[in-house]
Amino acid sequence: MKMKEISEKTKEELEAKLADAKKNLFAVKFKKSTGQLENFMAVNNLKKDIARIETLIREREIEKEIG
Repeated sequence: MKMKEISEKTKEELEAKLADAKKNLFAVKFKKSTGQLENFMAVNNLKKDIARIETLIREREIEKEIG
């Protein structure tokens, strides 16, 4: 997911996307541990997506506090 796509979403959409990404990360990690995962980059990509979403949410919170 690109940062541009993420920045266009509202806070509620971001929180829903974050919850979905965390569920997917759990499922992918489970598949990895059982040897069923074919795309090993999926774990890293999901972690990066989660970090991007959390960063944007936090930036918006800081802007609200300052602004």
